[in-house]
Amino acid sequence: MEEAKSQSLEEDFEGQATHTGPKGVINDWRKFKLESEDDDSVPPRKKEILRQMSSPQSRDDKDSKERFSRKMSIQEYELIHQDKEDENSLRKYRRQCMQDMHQKLSFGPRYGFVYELETGEQFLETIEKEQKITTIVVHIYEDGIKGCDALNSSFTCLAAEYPIVKFCKIKASNTGAGDRFSSDVLPTLLVYKGGELISNFISVTEQFAEEFFAGDVESFLNEYGLLPERETHALDQTNMEEDTE
Repeated sequence: MEEAKSQSLEEDFEGQATHTGPKGVINDWRKFKLESEDDDSVPPRKKEILRQMSSPQSRDDKDSKERFSRKMSIQEYELIHQDKEDENSLRKYRRQCMQDMHQKLSFGPRYGFVYELETGEQFLETIEKEQKITTIVVHIYEDGIKGCDALNSSFTCLAAEYPIVKFCKIKASNTGAGDRFSSDVLPTLLVYKGGELISNFISVTEQFAEEFFAGDVESFLNEYGLLPERETHALDQTNMEEDTE
């Protein structure tokens, strides 16, 4: 009784019957495929196949039951396979668009390694003459100071991950202002953009654990919004979304 009532409600909804279960889903797909095809672009033979697939007629009729429950035909398989090929083409197109977008967003100089600045003059020249769109991250260090070696190693990794950011390092004794960079404030990070100092962190390793790595430094800089989106991460995220579809 409940089943008959439920079926009646489904048929009354907008005057249409709703197919449920796997066979109903397949049948709904057949009907949708027929309705979505453009009359001028579909060969007559293909239209006839779609019409037959979308019209199971009455389930009380023996022939109709057989037609309703029959296995997928070769023609149906080819139609579905064609849809999958269209979907794969769309995914490839989206991936290419993402690559093109990141290439456009990543215009300008590319670096990919850590620059060792030898003098204070070279330091000033790097800050003043670099392009305004470039973020420059400078590590002021000294040999034998705790955390400086680990930070230099982290810079090497980050420079490869963020090639549009210029990572530099300079010894405090080579800056020409060694008295301002005593061992108490090292290692120090200075971040510049457009010739202006936008962030500075003294004794920066106090923000990290006893043992830290490039990922920790990356998270710290991202926390202050000092790094752009990593190119490989954005593309990988797009690929993951496509794989789950």
